[in-house]
Amino acid sequence: MGIKNMTVNGATRDYLYLRYAANDALYVPTDQVDMVEKYVGPEGTRPSLQRLGTGEWQRIKARVKKSVEEMARKLLILEAKRKSRQGHAYSQDTPWQLQFEEGFEYEDTEDQAATTREIKADMERSYPMDRLLCGDVGYGKTEVAMRAAFKAIMDSKQTAVLVPTTILAEQHYATFVRRFADYPASIRVLSRFRSTSDQKRILSDVALGGVDIIIGTHRLLSKDVKFKDLGLLIVDEEHRFGVAQKERLKQMAEACDVLTLTATPIPRTLNMALTGIRDVSVIETPPEGRFPVETYVVPYNPSLVSQAIRREMRRGGQVFYVHNRVHSISRAVHRVQSSVPEARIAVGHGKMKEQELATTMQDFLQGKYDVLISTTIIESGLDLPNVNTLIVEDSDRLGLAQLYQLRGRVGRSSRIAYAYFTYRPDRNLTVEAEQRLTALRDFAALGSGFKLAMRDMEIRGAGNLLGPEQHGFMTLVGYDMYIRLLEKAVGSLKGQEVERQERIATSIEIPCDAYFPESYITNPKERFAFYKRVAGAEDLDSLFDIELELEDRYGDLPDTGKNLLDVARLRIMCSSLGITQVVYSTEDLVLGKHRLSFRIEVPHVFPSDKLPLLMREFPEVGLDSKSYLLSMVLSRETPDIVLDKGIRLIKELSCR
Repeated sequence: MGIKNMTVNGATRDYLYLRYAANDALYVPTDQVDMVEKYVGPEGTRPSLQRLGTGEWQRIKARVKKSVEEMARKLLILEAKRKSRQGHAYSQDTPWQLQFEEGFEYEDTEDQAATTREIKADMERSYPMDRLLCGDVGYGKTEVAMRAAFKAIMDSKQTAVLVPTTILAEQHYATFVRRFADYPASIRVLSRFRSTSDQKRILSDVALGGVDIIIGTHRLLSKDVKFKDLGLLIVDEEHRFGVAQKERLKQMAEACDVLTLTATPIPRTLNMALTGIRDVSVIETPPEGRFPVETYVVPYNPSLVSQAIRREMRRGGQVFYVHNRVHSISRAVHRVQSSVPEARIAVGHGKMKEQELATTMQDFLQGKYDVLISTTIIESGLDLPNVNTLIVEDSDRLGLAQLYQLRGRVGRSSRIAYAYFTYRPDRNLTVEAEQRLTALRDFAALGSGFKLAMRDMEIRGAGNLLGPEQHGFMTLVGYDMYIRLLEKAVGSLKGQEVERQERIATSIEIPCDAYFPESYITNPKERFAFYKRVAGAEDLDSLFDIELELEDRYGDLPDTGKNLLDVARLRIMCSSLGITQVVYSTEDLVLGKHRLSFRIEVPHVFPSDKLPLLMREFPEVGLDSKSYLLSMVLSRETPDIVLDKGIRLIKELSCR
């Protein structure tokens, strides 16, 4: 319900106000907000609330856990089936393979090199590869895929490259031909731009093994397409294919390696990757010299459109203008031509004759037009470095992955690019449309594709993995907790140790004022985000980075903010020493004596052998070896000074 600033037992802090069923309330101190998580479920689903103290939440978790353990068994059976299928184990890299990779005209990014190694290692195993390669548009996914195709050719295997649009098929074809120019590889493209006789001849060559790499649209999924020895299937933007096409894909992929390329994986695909059903690689490093696209979400305004187009034309660039309805695209042309009479305008959409569309795209590529007004046929894979302004009409009607792909058509050079996502001023946006557009604006930084896919999963739900029964359980506890329970169940069934030891929870009860004042961080969401990060920090370096960021964004920390970070420092150090509780108490009011007690509940972690030397420097410190209580007796000290002394004591103990 928000953040409340309250004074409890003489100490002022911010508390997260949580409301439960029957208006039960819980106030969570901000140093414990890492125990609170956002509920992520299918769009439109409201989680049911429970009353405090009833145990209902624990019962729900127990039911979900039981279901998840059953699902984990099914997942492992799926994984075992895939790994038990006999695939082709490719040979080690040949000298030609290394030469091909060194012939890449750009320097590999760190992620590109790592992803290449992962894919080639998969191909050298004896069971079929099923890997998802997620990387932002223009980050080099196609280059990595071409290296995998080259490896397939080295073992006399065929490669099929499946793409969603004819234009993208032709562009991939040109890219592959250029890249393989120095090698004896036979590459063909199958699309509606090819005549019927050409298509028959190509299919015959594929069946006889005369084609090494075949690139095509869903035409490749037709039953008349036969391969002599298909070794690798590369699927570009899987989310663009329908259910029937995906079923055909599954049949094709039974015994060959599959590599799926995407900038924004659909929720189901991403979910399968995150749960380990599919392997996943991510390219996050942007190419050198790349700038984020300046992104604007605005009501449609003819004046803004004309300014944006003229600015791009002045610097010799070109513009993509998206109007996603063929029947009214002529009206969009009239609007733009009226606003910018001097602009040379071309039109492109999927219902044009093949040759006409191909000619239009070629002329636009050669700079004969300033503006291309088109449907969303441009969304996938087109690489036109001279196009650096994008204008989208009625963007609220498009999906998040589509919007992100469209934005990826600009900003593919060293110039700053601009993207305007417009909506009609007279139309109220739906909640979901507003969420999509907000996400697009929020994730404008380079390498945001994976984060956007995660947000898409929040908006649309995680997709149905193994049947509708799991959907209900995921709705009960939310996606994050469901996946955590699933990972734990899978790990348990595999007999794996938990990779990271659970952090020992330490509560700090020192009555000092510790919070970020509203005057310091005015935005409640930002304030909560920093509370979450401070509470979740697992080491002192992370906390130091947070402190630097706070000072950089908001200025010098106030005393209450310094106290909050000091409490977090003490918690981190105590946790590493097996201390579960730090309590400040009054021992003698007359003498003004106070006690700071540290309860040690994991004795094998606590370095008790270091205490004797430490007690010489801190004579006020004592250890009760029976109850494992380390105490520090202090005289007439304020809580702030007590906190500081506690930190110095534990720091000395940690460092020795």
